[in-house]
Amino acid sequence: MNLFKIKIMKNSIRLSLLVLLLIAACKEAKTTENTTTSVVRYESFGAEINEKDALDEKAMYGKYSNLKMGDTIQVKFASKINEVCSKKGCWMKLSLPDGSETMVTFKDYEFFMPLDSQDSEVIVNGKAFVSEISVADLRHFAEDAGKSKEEIAKITEPKVTFAFEADGVLMKK
Repeated sequence: MNLFKIKIMKNSIRLSLLVLLLIAACKEAKTTENTTTSVVRYESFGAEINEKDALDEKAMYGKYSNLKMGDTIQVKFASKINEVCSKKGCWMKLSLPDGSETMVTFKDYEFFMPLDSQDSEVIVNGKAFVSEISVADLRHFAEDAGKSKEEIAKITEPKVTFAFEADGVLMKK
């Protein structure tokens, strides 16, 4: 009977050690998962899009550099908002390398960006193209941006610019 009790005790100890090892392994895996996985949350505007395969600013600038007036490409890219329409959020300017920007409008005027979204990181999906903005439109955009009458009056020539018509936008929360 003593031999039987010893076997039970040995098996109990082995089982306890096995349970402790399993608990430790699960705990370690959970910790690793939490430190290596970061969840980025986005607020979505317009069509539903995801962040996969978005170009960075530098790659997008390269795409724009190869476009001619009249060319259009479907693309998704990530950038920072430099400026937003201060009246409705109906347009925004996104940064590109070398101090360049792209003027983003929204497909069919279907959605707008929050007025306080300047400096936010976004991913935009849509059509990129090179366009000429008329003096009237440049003055309208300057007025929307809150520019003074003197600054608006100085706008006397159209401007060739990188343009973008977004059908969907993700903004980091």
